[in-house]
Amino acid sequence: MAELVPGVVQRSYFGVTAPLVRLLLRSGVTPNSLTTVGMVVVVISAVAYGLGAIHWGGIFLLASGIIDTLDGQVARQSALTTKFGAFYDSTLDRVGDGVTFIGIAAYLTYAPGVHLREVSVIACMVAIVAALVVSYMRARAEGLGINCSVGIFQRAERIILLGIPTTLVGGGKNGVVITVLVIILTVLSIVTVVQRFAHVRREATAMDLQSRGIQRG
Repeated sequence: MAELVPGVVQRSYFGVTAPLVRLLLRSGVTPNSLTTVGMVVVVISAVAYGLGAIHWGGIFLLASGIIDTLDGQVARQSALTTKFGAFYDSTLDRVGDGVTFIGIAAYLTYAPGVHLREVSVIACMVAIVAALVVSYMRARAEGLGINCSVGIFQRAERIILLGIPTTLVGGGKNGVVITVLVIILTVLSIVTVVQRFAHVRREATAMDLQSRGIQRG
């Protein structure tokens, strides 16, 4: 199942950021410190969204996404990949997903003239749940020995689809842009949940059938 960000774009991005990764490696920056900085930046983004500084919210969100990719690259290239580091990164990613939508929900709740206010706030709530479920499904599946890195809408896609438009155009008149974005994000996250559920069901069923066949043999 294809992701929204094509592989060629991802490879180009990693090529562009390679010099920065080498600089970080020479400076002795650790992956966990980058993860922490990324968390601070995403909280700043959420506060900016909540206060109605939508452009700045988008800028800081995109910056947090860049930092999030750098910590993984530094970890792999410095041979500092650890189980705790992976746990720490994944945990803060989930916190980041939550605070981002909380900040947006705060803006949509109190900003004057917002259309579909109740719908958009509820969409933020559903988006938080969907983002957490998408992550949990992968972790639980991999705990069962099933690769679950599938689905059209994962964390990188969420950051890009929310960060770029809000950086360029803000929330839009009466919050219409950010309202539409939240609804789209929510729908795509739900689609990803369904994709992962179908994938894991298919893979788990095949594994169960294979196991029973071996037992009968």
